[in-house]
Formats: sequence, structure tokens, C-alpha cells
Amino acid sequence: MLKVMNLHVYYGGIHALKGVNLEVNQGEIVSIIGSNGAGKSTLLNAISGFLKYKEGEINYKDNKVGNNPSKVVKMGICHVPEGRLVFANLTVKDNLNMGAYLRNDKNGISEHLEKVFALFPRLKEREKQIAGTLSGGEQQMLAMGRGLMSNPEIMLLDEPSLGLAPLLVQTVFDIIVDIRKMGKTILLVEQNAYKALSIADRAYVLEQGKISASGRASEIARDPKIQEAYLGSKK
Repeated sequence: MLKVMNLHVYYGGIHALKGVNLEVNQGEIVSIIGSNGAGKSTLLNAISGFLKYKEGEINYKDNKVGNNPSKVVKMGICHVPEGRLVFANLTVKDNLNMGAYLRNDKNGISEHLEKVFALFPRLKEREKQIAGTLSGGEQQMLAMGRGLMSNPEIMLLDEPSLGLAPLLVQTVFDIIVDIRKMGKTILLVEQNAYKALSIADRAYVLEQGKISASGRASEIARDPKIQEAYLGSKK
């Protein structure tokens, strides 16, 4: 479904991604783990068209992905960025409707809104509340719900559990599994490697801009070197 081939990305003189190769098949949850600064968010930003790349190619369903984020969304790719980035001055419902900005099927939008409210009952309870007054966990749910409103085929999730209390972390990962059950494909970047690997089909380890390991998530989780580097905590 998604194929990244020999991708090189630069920030000025900094070589952030160095020949990254990655594949995501339809219906999978694929996790990317790695330390801070490894290039995980850079990879998602390149896929979603926010960053230009000098070398390599990104293909989605055999079509080349360019550097126009709105066209990328229209292709069926949705990026839920790190830090949630909700529209703080808009209501919850208005934020969700913004996710459907590029759609013109009113009946489909209404149907998806009800599906989002079913997946996130807390958002239904707070649909008229200003988004900036929500808790961190609620804002993360809103960011994911807003992404679903674009009716994507694949979702790029960047650090969805960042800064959340442990109880909410589990809730977020349960929701990711539920989103996959809705027929979505997920590429997940996550600092909580234990949780990320526990729900993923396959995984990639990104170190200093290069893929250092890849395979079934269960096999990656059993690798002693990866356990030592990334799985010190199972909370």
C-alpha cells in the first residue's frame, strides 16, 4: 500500500534520513521505534508532503507521493502530528468538521461524524466545548478523530501517547486497535516501544536516520539488543 524507497532527507547540512526503505501493507499496524532525534517524525513529515526530499521515492498504491499535503490527503493518507495541534479556539465539533474540509459528500461527512462520536464518546459529550479547554488525553482523541474525518485509508500517527497519564496511554492504544478494525491501515511512530510493538504486526527500528532492524513486531520485541535499548519499561 505504502512504499518508501531509498529516502534521503536533509535539514540544511544535516542528513536526517539516510536511505530509508519501508513498506506498509493494507490492513497492517506498522510501528517505527527509535530514540529521540532518530528521524521518526521526519519520515512521517516526508510521507505526508510537508518535507521535500532530494533522493528516493515514496509511492502510495503505485502512485508517487509528492510534496503537496492537500493532494496527499486526497490520496487517502492522513497525518496526525505530534503535539495534537488542535484548533484551540474552535469547538470540538468544528475541529472534527475541519478534518473533512476537502470532502464534499455531506451525507458521508455526517455518517463519519457519528462513527467518530461512537469511537470517542467523550468527544460527543464535549462537542460544543472549546478544544483548548480539553485535557491532553481528550485533545489527542480529538486529533485522531479529526484525522478520521478525512476518511483516510492509511493514518500516520506521530507519538499519540506523548505526555499522557499511564491510564490514558492504554486507552489511546486500545483506540488505535479499534481504528484498524474499522478497516484503516496505520503507520505508528511511538516513543513507548513496548506498547507500540504489542499492537503492531510489523516494526522498524530507526537509528540515526537509518533502518537498523525490521521484521515481525513480536520478533523485534524479543531481540535482546532492542530490549536493552528501548524496552526497559513496560508501563
